[in-house]
Amino acid sequence: MAVLNGEKEGTKIAVTMETLEQIINKKSLLYDKTGEEHYNIISALHKSMRNSDVNAAIYWLSRMLEGGEDPLYIARRLVRFASEDIGLADTNALNVTVNVFQSCQFLGMPECDVHLTEAVIYLALAPKSNAVYKARLNVDNDIKESINEPVPLQIRNAPTNLMKDLGYGKDYQYAHQQEDKLSTMKTMPSNLEGHEYYFPTEEGKEDRFKKRLEYIKQWHEENG
Repeated sequence: MAVLNGEKEGTKIAVTMETLEQIINKKSLLYDKTGEEHYNIISALHKSMRNSDVNAAIYWLSRMLEGGEDPLYIARRLVRFASEDIGLADTNALNVTVNVFQSCQFLGMPECDVHLTEAVIYLALAPKSNAVYKARLNVDNDIKESINEPVPLQIRNAPTNLMKDLGYGKDYQYAHQQEDKLSTMKTMPSNLEGHEYYFPTEEGKEDRFKKRLEYIKQWHEENG
């Protein structure tokens, strides 16, 4: 470090006391891209955005960038955050993060720093919902216990006459030809009927998905 900051005199590099003092007094950035601090800071960024603390999120992002973190790594984490912590509360969040990922690919550092900052601000201030993330977790036990459950005949693919003779696709109801685009056809394995995994919130745009789901449930109660 001293050599890099010294002054060249002919074929020699002179290091002055002033240069040494500057180097000694300069705070080194604690950031190990493969160690504990790497994971601590990405965790801090994620949790700051989840907590809607926009200023903290900008700070931790900048710490990562100054530490030399790969911008594509950060962008991938932002894409994940968009679905895990915002989901359908703001359906544009995923578009923003995917666009920023592409911007990072096109530009690289240092130019893409502003794009990452834009995404972090957007995600921090967007309405939050983890209903999509929880839906994926909620189905896990059923998947483990029913991984070999047969697909109901009515929704099986039937590209051959033999398959049709075996009942594949029989009694299939095309929703677009039904009133309200809904049908009474069962699409879950019989022993899992009635199991629910997605519980929408009223946050942001997810409220309309909640209302739509309530309407669908009511329709099935009335039509069997």
